[in-house]
Amino acid sequence: MTGLKQRLQAGEQILGTMVTTFTSPDIARLLQNAGFDYFIVDCEHGAFTTREVANILAEARGIGLPGLVRIPEMRREHALKFMEMGAAGLLLPNTESAEQARMLVDCVKYAPLGHRGVSLSRPHTDFKKVNGVEYMKQANENSLLLCQIESRAGVEHIEEILAVEGIDVAFIGPNDMTQDYGKLDQFDDPEIVAAFERVIAAARAAGKFSGVHFGSAAPLKPWLGRGMQCNLWNSDAGLLGLGAATGLAQLKGD
Repeated sequence: MTGLKQRLQAGEQILGTMVTTFTSPDIARLLQNAGFDYFIVDCEHGAFTTREVANILAEARGIGLPGLVRIPEMRREHALKFMEMGAAGLLLPNTESAEQARMLVDCVKYAPLGHRGVSLSRPHTDFKKVNGVEYMKQANENSLLLCQIESRAGVEHIEEILAVEGIDVAFIGPNDMTQDYGKLDQFDDPEIVAAFERVIAAARAAGKFSGVHFGSAAPLKPWLGRGMQCNLWNSDAGLLGLGAATGLAQLKGD
């Protein structure tokens, strides 16, 4: 399986969705069958237990679908725990400074890039006996780290955030961003468009990647053609509602 980072480096666009509600490990297989490239379990807003996340990630690893986690906040125990469970990477919400980005790298990456604790007989190695030095180097190279840009401060510091070694993606949260700008859901507002464009330009200049999460396809589609490679569309609950509404309308003749 080619990793997400390698696919991005090859110029591919990858499209995932957010797991917000469903705790069954089967959600990973359902999303893979639907055609998604990856998913992110939402542990910022979602009510998942650590065991539920561990089970979902275990299923995802078994079928070769990268599963990431949006951690609740920048704390070592969150970053370490989910990586030990076998997450392919992490999304840090509301990143506004290079310091936050450096903390994320420090907790996720092994030395010399960071200070991740070393415990190799875990789900992230599939409980296999590995060569520590080789494995840790590979883990550093493959793990994908996303900083979510959700505020004016995040946009203003985007160049500094992306200058942090180990950060791969500037990932926009459009709802919180537009709220912070006092323009909730006004995605076509010139100031919001300029903020998106600054993030894309900063990522390109740093040799890194950008992306965004939209619940609907319409506001996401234009950004697919404007340089955003690592994106999310909708969620597990949203996709259920979308499919049900479409089918019911056909059956009821609406």
